[in-house]
Amino acid sequence: MTAAHKIPQSVLVVIYTADLQVLLIERADRPSFWQSVTGSLDALDEPLQQTAVREVFEETGIAVGAGLSVPLQNLRDWQLSNVYEIYPVWRHRYAPGVTHNTEHVFGLLVPREIEITLAPREHIAYRWLDYRSAADQCFSPSNAEAILQLPGHAAF
Repeated sequence: MTAAHKIPQSVLVVIYTADLQVLLIERADRPSFWQSVTGSLDALDEPLQQTAVREVFEETGIAVGAGLSVPLQNLRDWQLSNVYEIYPVWRHRYAPGVTHNTEHVFGLLVPREIEITLAPREHIAYRWLDYRSAADQCFSPSNAEAILQLPGHAAF
């Protein structure tokens, strides 16, 4: 794989509030495709937690870490991984022959009033929904399943 190709290892970060409201963001390249924060590793040795922190900031403007908007301990690795077939429309981003991605699931507890600043090239809108409605809105089955597991993983 070259730097021009995405690494088929990614994170899925379910951003939620204490009352189980979930943040969904709408893809710019596929309007009406709603999802949680997702993103691939930048390097094979990039730690998954670092990928999650970076992607959350890039896609929502939420800064996670000591002295930032959200403390690092609010980001939890759910120890769940999903292997799924990459949608054909996005396979050109990966090396030839790569058809599957491994997605690692995290949850991030945030205050309800947190400011969201979308990356306009990636996302065009956001909404907060109760976790069941959020799962219903997701285009990705693995994202929907992760959201439905939120009550068992939520940190309060």
